[in-house]
Amino acid sequence: MLYSWFTPWWGADIAVLPGKDDLVMRPWGIEVKGQVRANANPSMWAMPWYFTYFMWGYLAVCMLMLAASLFVTRRISIGRFSIPVATLLILFVGLSYMFAMAMAYGIGTLRAEAAGSVFVGESTVKHQMSGQKIKMVSELRDGFWFSVYAGAVLTVLGLVRFLFVRSPKA
Repeated sequence: MLYSWFTPWWGADIAVLPGKDDLVMRPWGIEVKGQVRANANPSMWAMPWYFTYFMWGYLAVCMLMLAASLFVTRRISIGRFSIPVATLLILFVGLSYMFAMAMAYGIGTLRAEAAGSVFVGESTVKHQMSGQKIKMVSELRDGFWFSVYAGAVLTVLGLVRFLFVRSPKA
């Protein structure tokens, strides 16, 4: 999960600008090159001021929950079933991480449509000041897929944890 957190999830290359990775999405926001920052409407890529702090807090809570799942031996009874708290912690982290990925993809798609482009693929964007059409190529990066896999693996581990961990005998 930590590796996927620091690996870019999405990137876009604007054809008229030199270099690559003019826009790069990471879990805590979008990094924008100076030329794009100066010429693009910030409402299309900027996040609220608290978003970065919220996402880093989310990572810290997830890591603490995973660490706590190693030591917590308590169980919760739901009807006739007794479920270990550690299993619930792991399941929560896995499912919430996959939900965060789905939200990132959904918000990226909505913002791309609002800008008149596509989130993944090749599109032509109209420059707001000059009216020129600019080619942009965007793609999901390895970090996105690592995050999907990390969420799925944590969810599966939460479900099959009982196969590996035995209850202490009284």
